Amino acid sequence: MELTYSLNEINKVAAEFWVKAEGGKVFAFHGQMGAGKTTFIHALCEVKGVMDVISSPTFPIINEYKYDCEGTMRLLLHMDLYRLKDEEEAIRAGVEDGLFSGFICLVEWPEKAPAIFPDNTIHVYLEVVDEKTRRIKIAKN
Repeated sequence: MELTYSLNEINKVAAEFWVKAEGGKVFAFHGQMGAGKTTFIHALCEVKGVMDVISSPTFPIINEYKYDCEGTMRLLLHMDLYRLKDEEEAIRAGVEDGLFSGFICLVEWPEKAPAIFPDNTIHVYLEVVDEKTRRIKIAKN
């Protein structure tokens, strides 16, 4: 899947993302600083029905959010590996446990610890087209 969208269409694109990614659990978000990874993940959380305040996990590394899935409360993990050095540090921070928890995991800066991701990780590439437009590409392994 590849889409180009303006920032005012982000929730529509996020809803389409969840339809296309049905069954996916671990999503690795790639893109330069400022490409819109956190903004898109925020939209994904909103569309999923997250009830918590959605914020960047740059300092805590992992944020847990609750959402309602057909009457059952579920957890969604938002991870930001930007401050981590390598796989070892990611493992100590609990990232690997989260990736294999069975919860939906949305991970920014996965290139900091690529070896710990499951084989079925869905890779999401975001790029800046212009100030108000982004391109997203989704690649399944």
